[in-house]
Amino acid sequence: MASTGVLQQGLIRSREEAHVFRSAWLVGPVFDSVFLIFSPLLAMALGWAIAGTALTESPIRIGQYEAPPATLFIGAFIMAHIFIVFFRSHLNREIFRQYPFRFVLVPVALFLAMMWSPWIAVSVSVLATWWDVYHSSLQTFGIGRIYDAKVGNDSRRGRTLDIILNLYLYAGPILAGATLMDHVEDFYEFEEVGSVFFTAIPAYVESHASWLTWAVLLTGVPFLAYYIYCYWRWARQGYRVSFQKVALLVSTALCSIVTWGFNPFGEAFFIMNFFHAWQYFALVWWVEKKNIARTFGVEGKPWAPWLALALLLVVGFGYGLWAEMNDGTSPVAYNLIIVIAIMHFWYDGFIWSVRKKMV
Repeated sequence: MASTGVLQQGLIRSREEAHVFRSAWLVGPVFDSVFLIFSPLLAMALGWAIAGTALTESPIRIGQYEAPPATLFIGAFIMAHIFIVFFRSHLNREIFRQYPFRFVLVPVALFLAMMWSPWIAVSVSVLATWWDVYHSSLQTFGIGRIYDAKVGNDSRRGRTLDIILNLYLYAGPILAGATLMDHVEDFYEFEEVGSVFFTAIPAYVESHASWLTWAVLLTGVPFLAYYIYCYWRWARQGYRVSFQKVALLVSTALCSIVTWGFNPFGEAFFIMNFFHAWQYFALVWWVEKKNIARTFGVEGKPWAPWLALALLLVVGFGYGLWAEMNDGTSPVAYNLIIVIAIMHFWYDGFIWSVRKKMV
């Protein structure tokens, strides 16, 4: 009898451990590893593999558009992932009902303001570059918070620390590394409205770049030590450390520091944007696949999730190719593209909120 009781307890414990293992993943070990956790390392390997090949060195021409195939692809991929936010914001009925003003009136008002004032149009365009950096940092933050919630941690604990850490991991290497001027040069767009002050910013930043590097290092290293200390203390108080979150942060940090910081083979832009868009497509499809299938009228049909994925890719890349190949001569098209990008950055801040139980 005693041995039977021990056996039953062992079986119960095994079931509980198996449940904890399964629940710690968003989808499963393979999906999460490939599309979320280790996607920065996969992107880095891909970027280095295509560097110096015809994909990055030999331009192709499509109409008036001319660029290497890798540039066309990553540009379309970026624009595609920006566009598919609407499957989550506008086409998810539950979420749309919560924020109709933000989803309808705000983008229309912003577009009209950009059409009315060149100053507003240029300012929003430059803002989009830097908001993209912030937004990309917080995508990793958001995925990490999901993994925290999956193992049962309080959604409020460590939230501010995680935001700051992810800003250091993503934006820090930009400010302190080889790609700083690639981001700052967008301020030259203010030449279109005759602003001497804003067009002087790139030269000023370039002359003080070493100060930015030291500022990031002297504040980032102590913060990292403090971050680790806080989570070590919380772990002793019952906080459950998520392997998935830790692995995600480490792989993102390694990729960001090496890529943004040193830009090996000149593929930083491709690598960092590839894994960001790759993660986003995976999230949108997995979370919204039933909604996407319903939207396209394929719900309940055989292979509905895969049809939903195919249609998501067709629509997303259809817009992405159009936006990437847009020559900027039409203010209507250009401003529309910028508005869609800004809305993507803004919407992502609340339609995936773990704290607000949106996921």
